Amino acid sequence: MKKTAVVTGASSGLGLEFVKLFANDGYNLVVIARNEEKLQELKRTYPNITVTVISKDLSKPNGIKEVVDVIRTQKITVDVLVNNAGFGLLGAFEDLSIEEQLNMIQLNISSLTELTYHLLPDLKKTSGKILNIASTAAFQPGPNMAVYYATKAFVLSFSEALAEELREVAITVTTLCPGATKTNFSSVAKVENTKMFSNAMSSEVVAKIGYVSLMQGKRVVIPGGLNKVGALVAKFLPRRTAAKVAKLVMTEN
Repeated sequence: MKKTAVVTGASSGLGLEFVKLFANDGYNLVVIARNEEKLQELKRTYPNITVTVISKDLSKPNGIKEVVDVIRTQKITVDVLVNNAGFGLLGAFEDLSIEEQLNMIQLNISSLTELTYHLLPDLKKTSGKILNIASTAAFQPGPNMAVYYATKAFVLSFSEALAEELREVAITVTTLCPGATKTNFSSVAKVENTKMFSNAMSSEVVAKIGYVSLMQGKRVVIPGGLNKVGALVAKFLPRRTAAKVAKLVMTEN
């Protein structure tokens, strides 16, 4: 019997790369994103597996409830959950739209937490796996992307705690913490011209590292040597200094 993976933010970027990896390994898929046309294209691309399309905006409060209703109605058993959907915004906190920043919190934190909660009973039955996408932003405060950095700190902390809670029931929780990655995230966040994104990794490479680490049951994964060093240094720097460094790398070239 084929296993099933649920992937949020599945229509582009890392989410799309994860879909390809799962499909190539013969997983059935539940793909979730706003863009139904792209999701339907995915379904046509993989006729040999079952691809369930759920077009929902998870930055809206009722989005997860509607997703869970579809999964329950169709009696889909979940083996892997990939919480990939998320976005960021560049700019001073007071200059950015509060509505957009609250949507970011809803998507990056609340929806991830809610979907994990509702699918956990299934994952316990299947000794399943969870992959949460955080960021190297999780390791320090981020002036000019204050809310985004804070959301990713939540994802990392939550995931590490959950991994320990679930250790004895054989569910693994892997947190992928990529640095700058070539996806549409950079254009949405308007950070493509910053120093941080001058040497961005490809989404294919980052997704492959995340996928292999998920299958191996690793807890925290930081793709790229420089990103590993940066995360390590951030742990030992005074928080005020780490914030200054983060602000510097978010300036334009």
